[in-house]
Amino acid sequence: MIVSRTAAPDDDVTGSLVDRLLAGLPADAVLTDPDVTASYAHDMASFCPAGVPAAVVLPRTVEQVQHVMRTATALRVPVVPQGARTGLSGGANASDGCIALSLTRMDRILEINPVDHVAVVEPGVVNATLSRAVDEQGLYYPPDPSSWETCTIGGNIGTASGGLCCVKYGVTAEYVLGLDVVLADGRLMSTGRRTAKGVAGYDLTRLFVGSEGSLGVVVRAVLGLRPRPPRQLVLAAEFASAADACDAVCRIMKAEGRERRPRKGDGGRTAGGHLPSLLELMDRTTVKAVNDLARMGLPETTEALLLAGFDTADPAADLAAVGALCEAAGATRVVPAEDTAESELLLEARRLSLTALEAVRGVTMIDDVCVPRSRLGDMLDGVAAIADRYRLTIGVVAHAGDGNTHPTVCFDAQDPDESRRARESFDEIMALGLELGGTITGEHGVGVLKKDWLAREIGPVGVEMQQRIKEVFDPLGILNPGKLF
Repeated sequence: MIVSRTAAPDDDVTGSLVDRLLAGLPADAVLTDPDVTASYAHDMASFCPAGVPAAVVLPRTVEQVQHVMRTATALRVPVVPQGARTGLSGGANASDGCIALSLTRMDRILEINPVDHVAVVEPGVVNATLSRAVDEQGLYYPPDPSSWETCTIGGNIGTASGGLCCVKYGVTAEYVLGLDVVLADGRLMSTGRRTAKGVAGYDLTRLFVGSEGSLGVVVRAVLGLRPRPPRQLVLAAEFASAADACDAVCRIMKAEGRERRPRKGDGGRTAGGHLPSLLELMDRTTVKAVNDLARMGLPETTEALLLAGFDTADPAADLAAVGALCEAAGATRVVPAEDTAESELLLEARRLSLTALEAVRGVTMIDDVCVPRSRLGDMLDGVAAIADRYRLTIGVVAHAGDGNTHPTVCFDAQDPDESRRARESFDEIMALGLELGGTITGEHGVGVLKKDWLAREIGPVGVEMQQRIKEVFDPLGILNPGKLF
C-alpha cells in the first residue's frame, strides 16, 4: 500500500475543524490520534496514493452526518466517505487534511418487510449480516461479494458491487430501490421508492449507485428482496485448457436462453434452459494458490476449474444437464456435489481465491475487466500471454457467467523492477479488455487506480458530462476529491 505523506494539515486549521466537529458530535466519534487516523487512510488497493486525514469521524445518526457535511462545507474541507475499506481501487483512500467519514457505526437493520419484500438498512450493515437476517424471514438478498463477511451495504452501493450470484440474480444496482442521501451542503435528500414499480422523474437512485461517495453520503437504503430459493448444489468441472472451460460457459449460457419443451415429469411447465445460480471459473494458478493456503484438495492438474450451481427445485437434474454440456466442451472430469455441505466447500474455495493469490508474492493488483461472454476465452488467453511476457504470476478468477474476470497480478512490492512490471501488465490487461469490447471495471469501481482508463473508455464528452453532474451535487468539490476523474 502506497501512502502519500505530503504536507500535513495546518495545526490551526485542524484545531478549528475538530472544535467545530465536536460541537455536534460526541467525543468518541472524532478521532485525531495520528496512529489511529493512519489506519483509515486507504482501502485494499495497491499502487494508489493516499493522504493523511485531519480527523476520522464515526457518526451514528443522520443528523451527525449532516453536521459533518455542514462543517466541511463551511471550512472547505474534503470529506471521504468510507465503509469497511475492502475496496480494490483506492476509492476510499484519504486525501490530505480530509475528514475520513467512516459509516461503520451506522449499522442498524431498520426494517425487514416480508410482504413488500424490502429491507431498510443503514450503510454500515455488513452484507452477510443482512443476508442472514432476511434468510430467517424466508427472504433472500442476492448480491454477495467475495468480501461479504466484512464489506458493508454502503460500500456495496458506492461501488455497485456484484458477487457470485450475478449470472442469475444481477448486481447491487438492481436491488437498491431508494436512498436517503446527505448532500455536500448537509441537506438530506430522498430518492426512489419502496414500491414494486415507480418511474417518477429522473432515476437519481441509480445515479448514486456506483458514484463512489462523490455525489453524496448514503445514510439509509431501501433494498429489494426475493423469496428465499432452495439451497443450491454445485458441480466442479475440470478442463485441460482455459479455452475448453470458456467454451463450456458459452454452451451453458446459450442453452439457458433456449426454450425447452415440456418433458415427462415436468408437470406441463416449460423453462428457459438451465439458468445457473452461479458460474465461476478458477485457473490453474488460482487453484494451486487456494490449495497452498487452505489445503482444500482441489485438483491442481487441471488448467481451469469451472463451478456451476443451481438453486432450482431439482438441482441434481440441472447439474446433470450442465455436466453433459461441460463434457461436450471437453471437460476431463465432472464432479457434482452430493449435498449442500460439499457445495459450500467448493464455494469457500472460490471465495478464498483473492486472499490465496495475495499470499503467492505478498501483494496483488486485482484487475476487474468485464468482457462479453463470447470473448471470455480470448481474455484468458491474452492474460496468459501477458503473464509470460512480463515474467509474472497472474492468476485469473472470474464470474464466468457474466464475463467479469479478475486477473490478479502477484508481485513483490519490495522489488522495484517486479513492481514496475506488475503495473505495466495491469495496464495491458485493461487495454486488452477494451479491445475485446469490454469495460475496465465490472464491480470494483474506478477510484484512483483506473482514473486514466475511465477517460479512455467513455471518451472526452463522457468525462465532461460526468464532471458536470459532479458539479451540480458537489459544487465545491469536497466529496471524495481525486476519484473517478
